[in-house]
Amino acid sequence: MSKFIYLASQSPRRAQLLEQLGVAFELLLPDADEDAEALEALLPREAPLTYVKRVTQLKLDAALARLQRRGLAPAPVLCSDTTVALGRQILGKPADAVDAARMLRMLSGTTHRVLTAVALGVVQRRASAVSVSQVTFAPMTDAQIRAYVASGEPMGKAGAYAVQGRAAAYIAHLSGSYTGIMGLPMFESAQLLRQFGWAV
Repeated sequence: MSKFIYLASQSPRRAQLLEQLGVAFELLLPDADEDAEALEALLPREAPLTYVKRVTQLKLDAALARLQRRGLAPAPVLCSDTTVALGRQILGKPADAVDAARMLRMLSGTTHRVLTAVALGVVQRRASAVSVSQVTFAPMTDAQIRAYVASGEPMGKAGAYAVQGRAAAYIAHLSGSYTGIMGLPMFESAQLLRQFGWAV
């Protein structure tokens, strides 16, 4: 077993959650010429669960190739992807403030799913898991939506909100994994790490 793992994510929340587990890690971020966003392209009529699993495996493929290309010390690589789904409709990262407001109007007063897939692997072996949670938003007024979008928090977030940020003021109920909604489900991640020899 290696003494650390690689985290192939630019998300400070995922790094923070991994620290919470007490696992030593190093960041394995994309090269400047890698199109990381292209991995998240949606296929026609793709179901949210199929999508989040597929994208996470693509991220792991890219990260393992990156590891070999750079000639870095071998260690397992952790990847994750979070998707917000309203029914079968996937709400990705908003393109701009108008798009963020559109998504928040859709989520206002409804219950949606947050699916986070996590994968841990080396070239010869990999393991993965999915966390599915339900989040209910209270109704939001147009003024509340405008103010939240103006804070900048929705940008770069699936579904245009951050559960650990200001959006918490509008989340009436959630069931499932709070850390999964944040972007890295602790329970499932710990299970995968144990499969690779970590005592977490």
